[in-house]
Amino acid sequence: MILQGKRVALPSAPVVHRRFEEHARATPDAVAVFCAGQQVTYAELDARANRFAHLLLARGHGRGAKVGICLDYSVDMVVAVLGTLKAGAAYVPFDPSYPAARLRLLLGQVPGLALIVVSAATAPLVGPAAVETVGVEELPGRLEGLPTTRPDVPVTGDDVCYAVFTSGSTGTPKVTAVRHEGWFNLLNWLTLEYGLHSGSHNLVVSAFGFDLSQRSLMMPLFCGATQHLMASRNFDAAMAYRMLGRHGIRVVNCASSTLYLLVDWETARGGDALTRLDYVLFGGEPLHVERIADWARREGNGCTLLHQYGVAECTDVATSFDLAGHLPGEHDIAPVGRPAHNTDIHILDERMRGVGVGESGEICISGAGVGAGYLGGTGPESGRFTTVEVDGVPRRLYRTGDRGHVNEAGDLVVAGRMDAQVKVRGMRIDPTDVERALGRLAGVRQAAVVVGRTGSGEAELIAFVVPAGDDLAENDVRARLLEALPRNMVPARFLSIPRIPLSPHGKTDRAALAEEFRKQYADHGTTA
Repeated sequence: MILQGKRVALPSAPVVHRRFEEHARATPDAVAVFCAGQQVTYAELDARANRFAHLLLARGHGRGAKVGICLDYSVDMVVAVLGTLKAGAAYVPFDPSYPAARLRLLLGQVPGLALIVVSAATAPLVGPAAVETVGVEELPGRLEGLPTTRPDVPVTGDDVCYAVFTSGSTGTPKVTAVRHEGWFNLLNWLTLEYGLHSGSHNLVVSAFGFDLSQRSLMMPLFCGATQHLMASRNFDAAMAYRMLGRHGIRVVNCASSTLYLLVDWETARGGDALTRLDYVLFGGEPLHVERIADWARREGNGCTLLHQYGVAECTDVATSFDLAGHLPGEHDIAPVGRPAHNTDIHILDERMRGVGVGESGEICISGAGVGAGYLGGTGPESGRFTTVEVDGVPRRLYRTGDRGHVNEAGDLVVAGRMDAQVKVRGMRIDPTDVERALGRLAGVRQAAVVVGRTGSGEAELIAFVVPAGDDLAENDVRARLLEALPRNMVPARFLSIPRIPLSPHGKTDRAALAEEFRKQYADHGTTA
């Protein structure tokens, strides 16, 4: 089964920052970035980024180099990103919301890292670094006198533009690289498909290290709009919601769990800032439609919800689905839609053969968005980048490890991870299936399921439930769940909690849930 995206011609040099430069020439006085009361125009941002690019080139860090950036959201961060791209180098986000020990581990995973850009606030998180650091506080003096004109560096669509960290099956983070052509294709598709323009102002709500954030950072600059940044290292729902209403924000990109928080905030306060957006583009984890259904059906809600699917190895987004076409209760799982431009989705069986409509298989991606691979990758994950023949023509393909199918309407449906299933009493179970069933129960606002181990080492399911009102009785939840699921899929334990914790990327933090369970049941012979 192959879903084919529309074929759209790209420029001979599909390079993302060239589009930004076009806007800097056409609308130099338009506001490019706004953060904490500070704003910079397109012309000013372009000049500062050019100077930073010349600084990198003078140090020998040009085309093909890798530049680390460990900064909080700020104008300086955007200058560093654009300047790195203009020098022909690729940037690597080091998220300052991570603990210092984690950041130092990540530093060691990037082969040939040229330098890392830090601030006084973030330098201690990466220091003492094994590579040169450049402090943004020192930059004004270092950049003074450098040319404000674009450096003459030939950048092509095959060059790497950024690399982000993603989980590895060995437990060691992997660094996956994205090419300019793939990134340009993604932003060009979003602009054309959804009519984004100079008024499509964006608010970044996800952490810098998230693959989704790279798209969110560059998208408004690609279409000539204003990028708004929150002056907060971690997601702040109250601050985000205030900014939506005050700054004419039109577009937000986020994880599903972040969308739930914004919807809850608006619902509790009777506001309408979220409903007045043009688009929320979201995904990254299984969607619980019931969490947003009432808000989405509000009279006068003009916000289009785009439920999207993709992976960091393939430029973040591969498919998109307008959730207005999904009726709650009509399907068990909300579709993620059809492919982006110049992108194909393959559903393959274990022998890499296509399956039919409605049949499950591994979701694989080919086309312009397939990334350059893992930096220095020699581990088992590198084998996920492979080649298949389609109509006699070899196609580079990425095997996502996700399980899914194409429904009768021709939309992709993601059912979970191929490797996420666990055997409980001899039967294979995907915890996300249990989460969906819990989410449909009256009185359950949200649920997350993790896998624990009994004292004898046997797997068992542990459910964390956020009640919609009063605390839920464990026996009552178990009894109602038994009406919808076979006994082996019903969790052994249910814990009521006030909220589901989120990772810095805005997704459900399952490690934090497992730690919470360990604290509560440390003396019961059960571990998560």
